[in-house]
Amino acid sequence: MLKIEKTTVETIIKFVSNSVLTEGSFEYNNVDEAKNSKLVQQLFYLPFVKKVFVTANFIAVERFKIVEWSEVQVELNQLISSYLDTYGSVFNTEKEVEQKVAIQVYAESTPNPNVTKFVSNKMLTRQLIEVSRGEDVSEMPIAKELFKFSYVKEIFISENYISIAKEENTEWFEISTEIRSFIREYLQNDSVIVTDDYVSKTVIVQEEVAKENTKLNSISKEIIAVLDEYIKPAVTADGGNIMFKSYDEETKICSVELQGACSGCPSATITLKNGIEATLKQILPNKIESVVAING
Repeated sequence: MLKIEKTTVETIIKFVSNSVLTEGSFEYNNVDEAKNSKLVQQLFYLPFVKKVFVTANFIAVERFKIVEWSEVQVELNQLISSYLDTYGSVFNTEKEVEQKVAIQVYAESTPNPNVTKFVSNKMLTRQLIEVSRGEDVSEMPIAKELFKFSYVKEIFISENYISIAKEENTEWFEISTEIRSFIREYLQNDSVIVTDDYVSKTVIVQEEVAKENTKLNSISKEIIAVLDEYIKPAVTADGGNIMFKSYDEETKICSVELQGACSGCPSATITLKNGIEATLKQILPNKIESVVAING
């Protein structure tokens, strides 16, 4: 295991090795810059990772302020240590290509007490997938397996995480470890997330919206741009998603759809008013009267 060391910068932590990792030093700002290191790419799949630094004897990680180091540093240390033990190098090797990458999954709470976000260092899907118990999941093998747990009510999958909504008569401390272990084993076995032919309802809706974008008024297009740049990253970090639905020029009311952890969240009203609505009013003055959610 590597030694965990704090730094003078609160958001940066070091994982120190007792052996030489590389000559020189490297700084990575995103996954595209890390093509020479599968390890660094895995780190960027974790939503709290902002930057990665690799030096002669340590790997430093800078985080976004959506988590505290105390919540993730042990599992992050295990991930990095396991990779180095397996492949012997931070950078890509023939051995790294041949062998499976160790899968890590950690549980992260969301503003919705009934929803927990299970984050992996493996990319799961490029789609936004939302499904409830009782819906057809024949093309979603992982959802089919998760719904075998009686307490799983709804599932939302995006990129490298799965947000799970539980039944209210069950507490997370009773089931979190079981779900986390199941997901980790499922991913480690390279089991299918969704079939090749599957297209989520969200993708279909987004394609329809894209087709309609040419017909949207200028304010609607401005709203979509603001949602994508300022709102969606924060909502995604909380295990959910937000989609533009409509804008009424006469009433200046903007309608959005909330998905995942945001749907049905007790704090959704506060988020709408103090977060989404306030941001839109600030960036688009005199163009927004209020923001309403069609399902939250």
